[in-house]
Amino acid sequence: MTSVLLNIPGEGESAITCIDGYQMTKQGRAGVALSIAGIGSFIGGTAATICLVVAAQPLAQLGLAIGPPEFFCLILVGIALLAGLVGRSLVKGLISATLGLLIAMIGIDPVAGAPRFTMGSEHLLDGISIVPVLVGIFGLGELLYVAGGNSARPTAPRLRNLVPTRTDVRRAAPAIGRGTVIGAVVGLVPGVTSAISSLLAYSTGRKVSKHRGELGTGAIEGVAAPETANNSHSNAALVPLFTLGIPASPAIAVLAGAFLQNGITPGPRLFVDDPVLVWTVIASLFIGNALLLLLNVPLVGLWTRLLAIPYSVLSALIFSFIVIGSYAVNNSIIDVFVMIFFGLVGLAFRHLHVPLAPLVLTLVLGPLLESALRESLQLSGGSLSIFLTRPLALTFLIVAVVILVGSVVGANLKRKAHLPVDSAA
Repeated sequence: MTSVLLNIPGEGESAITCIDGYQMTKQGRAGVALSIAGIGSFIGGTAATICLVVAAQPLAQLGLAIGPPEFFCLILVGIALLAGLVGRSLVKGLISATLGLLIAMIGIDPVAGAPRFTMGSEHLLDGISIVPVLVGIFGLGELLYVAGGNSARPTAPRLRNLVPTRTDVRRAAPAIGRGTVIGAVVGLVPGVTSAISSLLAYSTGRKVSKHRGELGTGAIEGVAAPETANNSHSNAALVPLFTLGIPASPAIAVLAGAFLQNGITPGPRLFVDDPVLVWTVIASLFIGNALLLLLNVPLVGLWTRLLAIPYSVLSALIFSFIVIGSYAVNNSIIDVFVMIFFGLVGLAFRHLHVPLAPLVLTLVLGPLLESALRESLQLSGGSLSIFLTRPLALTFLIVAVVILVGSVVGANLKRKAHLPVDSAA
């Protein structure tokens, strides 16, 4: 809700929703964006839960087959899709992506354990928290940009703009389908956060959607795909825990800890030893998805009334929550200064027309990419052949190459199509 209404992502998973969601809000279509986000989340979460019920064991084996080499090549697919997020200027897109990678490298080296780019600060040993960075770039950056009179202020939508039209539903349906599949598959991989599913779903839309040219300007697909993938991923991440005893994310690890504290061991015998607990949890997922739908779609008019607050008051409240949220991550005032710094970066990016999406993508994928690469090279003794000798890794690698080649060829054809015709010829 805050991503769509206020351009403030509360977590990494919601950052990609800001790109089109907030643009829809400025167009007076916040209600449509929230409704489609709720519907997509319901469908994605329900579909992933059904997969958990009917095919948990085979799906868990699929997730277990992905080791560091496969993981590295899968992330390369995400990086290859970055070409669809760089906007009109490749140079500006690369600047944004490089900055995201540099931020992601701050902290402790994941293999050697040595500090890097910390400038002697103990606070930076754990790296820079993603929430202050995202809140600064999106939230504070937008506040400063609007304050300078450079952008339209969001206004409460009219009643007729609260409900999605048939065209909205028809356009969102393929994006919801893609988000469901991507979130469910990626959610099976231990150690992968739902932010990656959201990014992959959005990036895939930039390649295959019929309306891909509108993404980034307030397209309904830009909200439907990441929100669906996010929820689908969250429910699918329970599959490795229930069937193999492997927590697939930090949140699932907390749940695993709660199981162990109560004498319940997640793993292959969970369905046999504690069937009542397992099916109760699965039933709660269906109930939770239904409540999510009820809290979003019927009450969408209530949530959008936030925008009816005078902007002078609303902006002050937004800034207050931005500061509190940044501080609350680690209870550190340094995170507040980090947020302010990246708010200025976000303002500069807007004035220079540098895309924000590549920075978000590399900020999330950078640490995972590095860890997977170095772990793979440790397994192979430093040989890159490990990416070519493992079938699944090679498949992901080929997909990444095809995406990159297709992006370059498509960009060249588009550039030639826009070249002026020589009248002398």
